[in-house]
Amino acid sequence: MIDLRRDDGSATAFVVVIVPALLLVAGLVLDLGLAMNARVHALAVAEEAARTGAGALDPVELRHGGRPSLDPTRAEAAARSYLAGAGEGGTVSASANLVTVTVKLQQPTELLRLIGLKSFSIAGTATAVPAMSIANPAGSTP
Repeated sequence: MIDLRRDDGSATAFVVVIVPALLLVAGLVLDLGLAMNARVHALAVAEEAARTGAGALDPVELRHGGRPSLDPTRAEAAARSYLAGAGEGGTVSASANLVTVTVKLQQPTELLRLIGLKSFSIAGTATAVPAMSIANPAGSTP
């Protein structure tokens, strides 16, 4: 006769279903958090590189009292120099009034690699323009 009060093996099905589900949820939380952090980092580096490039004004225009404009060659070089100093790669483009920087990086996964996802491709893009003037609304202090 079979003893129905025995519970041999009854927890196995529960463990087989719940443990992988919990690992998947933990992997999503950890690895997506790391990916979000990497995106914030990529955006911060892109923004600062674009600002650095936007500071490369054309000296000839400034000397002759013209409207300040970018020297595209110097702006791209300054932005690339910032990217190299930050240890990140990306693309830089500049015109007479705009610098655009895109930083691309790979964020490796920690737990999701168990299901075959090795890394996330992350990109951050920022654009900067040279400051033409400082405008103070009436009544404000600089």
